[in-house]
Amino acid sequence: MYNPELIRNISIIAHIDHGKTTLVDRILEMTHSVEERKMKEQFMDSMELERERGITIKSKPVKIYYDSDDGNTYEINIIDTPGHVDFTYEVSRSLAACEGAVLLVDASQGVEAQTVTNTYLALENDLEIIGVINKIDLPNSNPEETILEINDLVGIDTDDISKLSAKTGEGVHDLLEKIVRTVPSPVSKGSSDDKLKALIFDAEYDKYKGVIIYTRIFSGSIKKGDTIKLMAKDTSYEVSEVGIFHPELQETEDLTAGEVGYIIAGIKDIEEANVGDTITLQSNPTDKRLPGYKESKPMVYAGLYPGVPKYYEELRKALEKLKLNDAALTFTAEHSPAMGFGFRCGFLGLLHMDIVRERLQREFEIAVILTAPSVVYKTKLKSGEMLEVTNPSEFPSNDSIDEIYEPYAKLDIITPPDYMGNLMNLSQVEKRGEFKSVSNAGKDRVVLHFEIPIADLIFDYFDKMKAISRGYASMDYEYIDYRKSNLEKITILVNKETVDALSFIEHESKAYETSRKIVDKLSDLIPKHQFEIPIQAYSHGKIIARSTIKALRKDVLAKCYGGDITRKMKLLNKQKEGKKKMREIGSVSIPQDAFLAILKINDEDN
Repeated sequence: MYNPELIRNISIIAHIDHGKTTLVDRILEMTHSVEERKMKEQFMDSMELERERGITIKSKPVKIYYDSDDGNTYEINIIDTPGHVDFTYEVSRSLAACEGAVLLVDASQGVEAQTVTNTYLALENDLEIIGVINKIDLPNSNPEETILEINDLVGIDTDDISKLSAKTGEGVHDLLEKIVRTVPSPVSKGSSDDKLKALIFDAEYDKYKGVIIYTRIFSGSIKKGDTIKLMAKDTSYEVSEVGIFHPELQETEDLTAGEVGYIIAGIKDIEEANVGDTITLQSNPTDKRLPGYKESKPMVYAGLYPGVPKYYEELRKALEKLKLNDAALTFTAEHSPAMGFGFRCGFLGLLHMDIVRERLQREFEIAVILTAPSVVYKTKLKSGEMLEVTNPSEFPSNDSIDEIYEPYAKLDIITPPDYMGNLMNLSQVEKRGEFKSVSNAGKDRVVLHFEIPIADLIFDYFDKMKAISRGYASMDYEYIDYRKSNLEKITILVNKETVDALSFIEHESKAYETSRKIVDKLSDLIPKHQFEIPIQAYSHGKIIARSTIKALRKDVLAKCYGGDITRKMKLLNKQKEGKKKMREIGSVSIPQDAFLAILKINDEDN
């Protein structure tokens, strides 16, 4: 029987590997929401990649029925969220669908940077936060210290923070009791008698049913046969099925205010069901959209090419199928003289890019080559026109540019104080970051705040930070704005021919240093030919760095025993002329490894 007073909508906020999925497993077991024979570890992580890496890539909701100690049966909707910075927008929309959040922290690792950011997102959405310490069964856990960290960073009272072990189930019952007692019901946000207003917090594509919309109903109700309107695209569809996640799709008669469930309406394109969009009824629409909607925009671009050129068409079909379940992925066809036909792909971040590459190789068995990633630059031309540049080869000529802008991010690093000096050096000197402030993060931990160009973040920043801090530091970043910058395009010439796929954009202060590393790296990667090959970096009308690959030499004097010196000189001059002619008409074969040279310039042995 529908009773909005007994509904609780919550999300679980946790860093990667802090036990979020394990906690959901225990809750499913305790509430008998999954048959024992079907139960498995990481039940909510259905993708093989999620289970293997221990991360949540696609958020999953689940409805459980909990018989409380007060005699009532509560309907608790748990909306799982991705744990990585690339998916912050999806996290914010999932949190917007809830009234409460469980802040789960590993007692052996302490509070991580990403957890703090997501907690602030929850506070912005005015959620009731329940602090929980997990893994208290581990011998190296330090719950008292972790409780103080949560108190320092988030402000939750130390007496209100619960302790549990998601692995053994200890403390999970008490957590469920706390959820039903402290998290408010959705009654205050809307009634079933009002106009329909529902939030899309996720969507997936099913080859038989089309797009399955994951939704939270804020007001009104929806049932099979209704005609819905998606307000962002102003499109209408007839509903063919509604239901709940218990934990698999389970059809119901309707969805009413306060409930979380799914809608199927014959939508064929996942781009129609945008995360954050508002659903209303065509016949009686609401005037105002739910707040917070924005278009998903890629932050990182890279070239994607099939390992074997003849598989181009298979790669296109694979990308189209992936896009059915990932509206944030964008791709357009492009051609590189060196790499052949491929695609220019847009990603939310480096993890998103890595997941797409891995899924192409696993699910579609296509070997792919990714070029070095680049961010989106904005150029203001002297004509006043503004251009967005996603590919270095499209960068306008210097004489036509008035101003160049690059994206900046707010970077937060939580670290023990011992590594503070080296991390500040990495962020300010190597990566052009601007130090803003430092704050306390509990005993023996500080938070460093920087503003830094995203271009410098996406290469090897994370790896270097982990190496400097011996794995103890964690980071989180958030896009803030575009800022004017002194950037220049570096064009790479191999044997005096421009190779667009090797071009890159760099800040003028690092242009020579990076160019020097690139040409030296390429001279190691490109094999010797019968002729000498110059590798040059060109910018602002001049060559700024050069390296030369010496020619393969044949000993033409091997058969010349004695005799006059002029005979030897004649043979050597003949060889010299041949080499010169060969260099003018010969083509250089560039191995595929060379196109990833930009990613390898910081290897130890340059």
